[in-house]
Formats: sequence, structure tokens, C-alpha cells
Amino acid sequence: MGLKSKLKFTVAAAGLTFCALVGLGTSAGAQEVFRNTVTGEALDVEGQAPKEGRDTPAVKQFMQTGVDPYVEVAGCLPKGEEIYLESCSGCHGHLGEGKVGPGLNDSYWTYPKNTTDKGLFETIFGGANGMMGPHGQDLELDNMLKLIAWIRHIQKDDVADADWLSDEQKKNFKPFDIKAWEATGKAAAEKAQCKISGN
Repeated sequence: MGLKSKLKFTVAAAGLTFCALVGLGTSAGAQEVFRNTVTGEALDVEGQAPKEGRDTPAVKQFMQTGVDPYVEVAGCLPKGEEIYLESCSGCHGHLGEGKVGPGLNDSYWTYPKNTTDKGLFETIFGGANGMMGPHGQDLELDNMLKLIAWIRHIQKDDVADADWLSDEQKKNFKPFDIKAWEATGKAAAEKAQCKISGN
């Protein structure tokens, strides 16, 4: 190979390496920035979240998109309900109807950003005003996504403005009915897998 050919090869190889590095940087930099609901400061999700439950396909997807892939995945709902009853129902009510804390099962959100999965995650992870303390250190990220899926599932109002649902999910959504859930829904969900497409 002559000097001119070696030079062309070296320049081409350097160009490909640069493109690959730029591509990796873009991919790595595409992670969402999560902000405290009250202060707007960036949340240290990486530094504060428990080490367990952060490497699941759902968490990786959520960190890139801010959209909870577990929403309306039946197999994820029983665990979400369990976490909700343990961690949230004391303030927000057994069915999200509200008690000391606001209701979570209707179309009104104290913090409008909570109509998005990212916003609700930020409020749960970093806390908010009043008695809503941060749960970022208590809940594994994968379990927090299951919790969010449950909160979305107990919606009793019209979902026309539910930013957390896709158009297809809105068409198929039925307002939450505790009697139907306890009669057949929960048992069916417990038999299903908590999987998102691709995992």
C-alpha cells in the first residue's frame, strides 16, 4: 500500500471512529433529565436510587423516554397495587380517592406535570409540598414504574386528556372498577407476565 493510500485509509478510519464516538455520545446523552417537582433542581436518580431494580429493560427505556412501559401491562399491576397499598394508601386512600394527600384516581392533578409518567415519577422520587416526602431512596426504580402503572390503572374519570396513555390505550381503557378487579381482574393479572415487548 502506497503512502497516499495509507493516508486515505488513516483519514477514513479516523472519520469512522469520530462518527462512532459521536453516535455513542448522542446515545448516552439521550437520557431524560428528571427535576424536583417543587424546586426544579435536577434529581440525582443515579446516586440516590437503590442499586437493585435499575437494570431492567423497562427502567432503561423509561430513563431514555420518560414514558412508563408498564402502564396497562396487566401482569405488572398486582405488584404495583401491593407497593401502592404499602407506601401510598395511608395518605392517598385505598383506591386513590384522597385522604391527607390528594386523590390520584381522577382527572385533577395538584401538579399538572403529573399527567405525564415523567412528571409523576419526579414527584414520587423527589417529593413535593406538604407531607409528600421523597421516595427515591426507598423504592427500586423498576418497582416505582409498577407503582406508577397501578396509579394510572385506578383512573376512574374519562381518559380523553390522559397524557400517559397512547391513543390505542385510550380506546381500550375502562374506568377502574374495584369489584371487577377483585372478582376477576387481579387473578387474571397475577397469571400474566410483567413484560414489555422486547424483554
